[in-house]
Amino acid sequence: MAVERIPNNFLELEHPYCQYESARYAVLPVPYDSAASYKAGARDGPAAIIAASHHVETFDEELLAEFHTAGVATLEAVAPNMAGPQAMHEDLFKVARSVIRDGKTLITLGGDHSITSAPVRAAMTKHRKLSVLQIDAHADLRNTFEGTPYSHASVMRRCLDLGATIVPVGVRAYSAEEHRFMKRAKITPITARDCYDADDWIDRALDALGDTVYITIDIDGFDPAYAPGTGTPEPGGLDWYQATSLLRVVAAEKKIAAADVVEVIPQHGTATTEFLAARLIYKLICYIESES
Repeated sequence: MAVERIPNNFLELEHPYCQYESARYAVLPVPYDSAASYKAGARDGPAAIIAASHHVETFDEELLAEFHTAGVATLEAVAPNMAGPQAMHEDLFKVARSVIRDGKTLITLGGDHSITSAPVRAAMTKHRKLSVLQIDAHADLRNTFEGTPYSHASVMRRCLDLGATIVPVGVRAYSAEEHRFMKRAKITPITARDCYDADDWIDRALDALGDTVYITIDIDGFDPAYAPGTGTPEPGGLDWYQATSLLRVVAAEKKIAAADVVEVIPQHGTATTEFLAARLIYKLICYIESES
């Protein structure tokens, strides 16, 4: 696959660690937020995350090693398709499928959460039985929202339509329609309150996931105290150590096929949210590599 790389690559890696041909990981920016329903600005998230990543230490203080040597290539951004969200989905699916066919672990940077169903669909061309671990404040299970089935509020419903199973973690806001749907579909969210009150919440997530997992992280899954730069913030979210503890166990027990981080909206005067996102992505790479 002929791949163009942007000059400011994730982690600001030098050759050979940023070369696509040898890299185990590929970071794909998707500056698209036309399917957002509240505050726009997530289109600026990918560039902000990449810029923040230049200040992430490649030595991991938890695992006491460096893992960037596995190679992390940064791809050319997928341009927004103004023909509509379905056309955008198809464009992203084709790029994601090509990267996954090349044997890379794809990490997509949003953009609003509507983009997730395309790389999930791409991952399912290789992994037919796929579970989606969803870290999120919202259920995102409306069948349609604001007249479109491709809304960010409908993205997990679209993943179910693809045949994936979903395991929502950190959810603390959903509609009556979504509540009824979850009961019918036998989806039991691990709520943010569960993450604070229940000792077994990580075990419950593991038990609900299959052997192969796609991880989607809506940054609003974190409490706004830690990630204020997002379009639909909800109080009472996860903290850094809850989220990373979950990711470490999932990386140890499951095969992670691909991942994304979405809904980052840069705020003037602070890089708190994009730096958290950048460090979280590298943490995930470290956890996967430490188990390989």
